[in-house]
Amino acid sequence: MSHAPDGQQYQPYRPEGQQPQPPHGGQPYGARGGQQQPYGVPGAPYEEEPRYGEEPPGPERPRRSLVRRWVVAGGAVLALAGVAALVLNHFEIPPFTDKGTAVSFGKPAAGGAGKPGEAQQPSSSKMLMPTGPTAEFKNAMTLPDGTHVAVTTLDGKKSGFKGKVWVWAPKEYDDPKFAQSGFPVMIALPGGAGYPSNYWMGTDLGLQTSISKWYAEGKSKPFILAMPVLNPGPDDKGVYWDGSDIPDQPKMGTWLTEDVPDLMKANFRTVKSRDGWAFMGSSTGGFAGLKAVLKHPDKFKAVIASGPDIVPDSSLWKGHDKEKAENNPEVLAKQLIDRKGPDVYLAFQVGDSENNKKTLPDVQKFIATFGNKGPVHTDLRVIKGGQHNAKTYVPNMGEGPIQFISKVMEGPVE
Repeated sequence: MSHAPDGQQYQPYRPEGQQPQPPHGGQPYGARGGQQQPYGVPGAPYEEEPRYGEEPPGPERPRRSLVRRWVVAGGAVLALAGVAALVLNHFEIPPFTDKGTAVSFGKPAAGGAGKPGEAQQPSSSKMLMPTGPTAEFKNAMTLPDGTHVAVTTLDGKKSGFKGKVWVWAPKEYDDPKFAQSGFPVMIALPGGAGYPSNYWMGTDLGLQTSISKWYAEGKSKPFILAMPVLNPGPDDKGVYWDGSDIPDQPKMGTWLTEDVPDLMKANFRTVKSRDGWAFMGSSTGGFAGLKAVLKHPDKFKAVIASGPDIVPDSSLWKGHDKEKAENNPEVLAKQLIDRKGPDVYLAFQVGDSENNKKTLPDVQKFIATFGNKGPVHTDLRVIKGGQHNAKTYVPNMGEGPIQFISKVMEGPVE
């Protein structure tokens, strides 16, 4: 919407030569004793203004009007330029934004040890240097602290799926103090279709700034975020993929648990062991993260699952009962308990005003059945008045779930 600058008044058209009339029916401007003075006569109380750029009609005429016009014109040009720059920046149009510029993460350590594929480190190190090949990251947005949310298109070698992944690293990642340190990674999954974008990449939900704040407060690890698309297409007519390898469908489970972690290992200093790898998700993304940790406890140690589904419910599982059971968190939790490990940490948070009234009872039932039995460690935060949305979940993560998993995870490590 276009608006006139504040304070700009509408000026009515006045035919040339028409004398302005005084208010309240008084004498015409410039009249003395009932006799009107003509325009343009020196000394008349109301003189005709010179045309733009002309000299005033007489040696006595001051140049103040002309100077004033130049000042006003210059100010208007500057104001319009400022408004234009703000508009172009809002719509992210170069050169008024750095969106789309190349982004690299991490400053090379001494001797080039920070370059992917050139890492030399002791075998005893807990850190994994970037393995390469380097992905092409483009800036999606810049945060006030100078960090970047960047995006790349990942051609998954193991899943065969090609899609976008957004990444973010906290400012500590570029701090010389941590130049030889590996950072923990959190794979953040959205609810809904999670396609063609992942809503955690936007800064309006405050996930990135919250992680920085929580780390400064001693509540959280300084997680690197990986934010991949969750599904291979839109959630059309209720069809979705459960973040799983459903037969005859794109292998979204492999995409999330193999290809995305491989991307992060190739481009960032990470943690070698599963102690530096976690999931976070809401709704469908919460289910996918929960299932990923229970299915692959050798690769991932923890998850924050907000308002999650507990069992797979995609219509695409029809006719594939065996594979469906292999992706059921209830089945996977029982198998993990029977195997006696390894330990996993499942932090749940659910609003007590969620639109699906079964969400909270289902989570409570899961915890009552499997929680804190053997290797399955659980925690539940019930959000008073909380609804089924990301704006509810992010601020409440800092009140318990992020602390629950951070206590058992590692990073930064050398």
